Amino acid sequence: MIPPQEASARRREIEDKLKQEEETLSFIRDSLEKSDQLTKNMVSILSSFESRLMKLENSIIPVHKQTENLQRLQENVEKTLSCLDHVISYYHVASDTEKIIKEGPTGRLEEYLGSMAKIQKAVEYFQDNSPDSPELNKVKLLFERGKESLESEFRGLMTWHSKVVSPVLILDLISGEDELEAQEEVPLEHLPEGVLQDVICISRWLVEYGRNQDFMNVYYQIRSSQLERSVKGLKEHFRKSSSSSGVPYSPAIPNKRKDTPTKKPIKRPGTIRKAQNLLKQYSQHGLDGKKGGSNLIPLEGRDDMLDVETDAYIHCISAFVKLAQSEYQLLMGVIPEHHQKRTFDSLIQDALDGLMLEGENIVSAARKAIIRHDFSAVLTVFPILRHLKQTKPEFDQVLQGTAASTKNKLPSLITSMETVGAKALEDFADNIKNDPDKEYNMPKDGTVHELTSNAILFLQQLLDFQETAGAMLASQETSSSATSYSSEFSKRLLSTYICKVLGNLQLNLLSKSKVYEDPALSAVFLHNNYNYILKALEKSELIQLVAVTQKSAERSYREHIEQQIQTYQRSWLKVTDYLAEKNLPVFQPGVKLRDKERQMIKERFKGFNDGLEELCKIQKAWAIPDTEQRDRIRQAQKNIVKETYGAFLHRYSNVPFTKNPEKYIKYRVEQVGDMIDRLFDTSA
Repeated sequence: MIPPQEASARRREIEDKLKQEEETLSFIRDSLEKSDQLTKNMVSILSSFESRLMKLENSIIPVHKQTENLQRLQENVEKTLSCLDHVISYYHVASDTEKIIKEGPTGRLEEYLGSMAKIQKAVEYFQDNSPDSPELNKVKLLFERGKESLESEFRGLMTWHSKVVSPVLILDLISGEDELEAQEEVPLEHLPEGVLQDVICISRWLVEYGRNQDFMNVYYQIRSSQLERSVKGLKEHFRKSSSSSGVPYSPAIPNKRKDTPTKKPIKRPGTIRKAQNLLKQYSQHGLDGKKGGSNLIPLEGRDDMLDVETDAYIHCISAFVKLAQSEYQLLMGVIPEHHQKRTFDSLIQDALDGLMLEGENIVSAARKAIIRHDFSAVLTVFPILRHLKQTKPEFDQVLQGTAASTKNKLPSLITSMETVGAKALEDFADNIKNDPDKEYNMPKDGTVHELTSNAILFLQQLLDFQETAGAMLASQETSSSATSYSSEFSKRLLSTYICKVLGNLQLNLLSKSKVYEDPALSAVFLHNNYNYILKALEKSELIQLVAVTQKSAERSYREHIEQQIQTYQRSWLKVTDYLAEKNLPVFQPGVKLRDKERQMIKERFKGFNDGLEELCKIQKAWAIPDTEQRDRIRQAQKNIVKETYGAFLHRYSNVPFTKNPEKYIKYRVEQVGDMIDRLFDTSA
């Protein structure tokens, strides 16, 4: 049972909570009444706003539509006025631009082209909208006049500012190729930069708007003339330089022994001059006689001229390649792409034809020289042909895209030169074999014949052109393998050819030697020529070339030389035979000789003395140019004669075979040796 105090406290707590809840409920009722009143007021306001907004919309929409119509009308008016202004401007183009067109584009190309653009638009407008308008004819005439002025300006700029490339600049360009290989190549300035840009602008306008291709003909004609003049100027430079100083300006490129193609070989050929120098060199080494040796006619004046012409032509070929490359670079900026190859083909024709004609003239001159047996002149073909072959890859690259007839010009010239070169080689070998000059041009002293020196000098020239000469010979081969011959094949052909020439020379020398009545002089003659050939082969690479197909050539020449020395030594038998012991009287010391025995001894002394004097007199005028060989032959003969004469003299010098011994014993042994030492010495 709950105590009375706790129950009373619990009742009071409950009554307090109930009172609070009643107060809260009263507050909520008051708030709801206020909210309802506010809601009614808001609904009333919104209804009033909606009514007023509807009234405003009904008033504004008509005004907006009217304003929009007015704006559209204004825009139409403005467009109409703009169109009228645009149309009216076409009617003023002629008057606005006539003065500029009349004065021409010189010095103000950009402004001029701007005026031409206005005129062109006017022409298009009148053609589309008023084809019968007199204004159309007016702007058309003005446009044509402007186009003619641009064409004239193009021609003028090309004519006035195109530069001929100076010879010195060309030579520097050629000679500096290897040095500049690692650097960026600097193009030649054919036109000043500002002028070039104007030319390019005009050409583009003429193609795009002028519908004109005549300027391309103007371009190639002017540039063709400059290219041709540049090449001719280089050639003239060589002629003038050679006539004034004897040595034209030429890049110093080392002379290479073999003509293995290199990238850009430019060198002075020096073929004929080199032959003369070789002849002098062999003279200094005792391979040519002092008197009656070689009857070569000095051709240095003519040979120098041939060298200059050859040198100039070789340089002109290289110059053409470099200049043509430069011309194509220039052309690509001026001429439209689809016209570039044709225009370039026309541009290079005159210069190329000039070079090809000059090459054909060289071939023609070589043919005439072959008929005259002037093979030294034919040698000019070799360096030119070698250079043409080395330059052909660059030629082919430059001529890409040109007509077939243009591309075939250089191969045709190369074929002609190979043919004439092969003909020269063939005729030279035949000429060596069949040279008929046996009596009138034989050296009286038995020294080296002109035919020998000429043959060796000619073969020496082939050393510088081994691959070229080998290719010439291979080009005439009819076998299928010859169409793709290798360098080894060419080398074997050249070796075979050299052996053929040497064989023909040997046969001819044997025939010529029979002209001499004295077998000893004939032997000296053959000895000198064989020795000359052997020494010349040994002092050059000819011996290596010969050995390719004939291993024993060197030994064979040495055997021939020894054989001729033995033949010569037999000429002394008629002297030494008088000193032989056969048929000599046998006597005892103190026993008086009989008259027959004394007479026999006298005859032996007299025969020896007369024979010695005769031989020394005759053979002193003979020549053995090689000092080593001359001393060797003298010494060998001196040893034989001195030994034989010394023994004979020792045996009979104290024999009383005569009352006048000095009449028969004319020479001491040393004197005999001295006399033999003066053999082959025309100055003694």
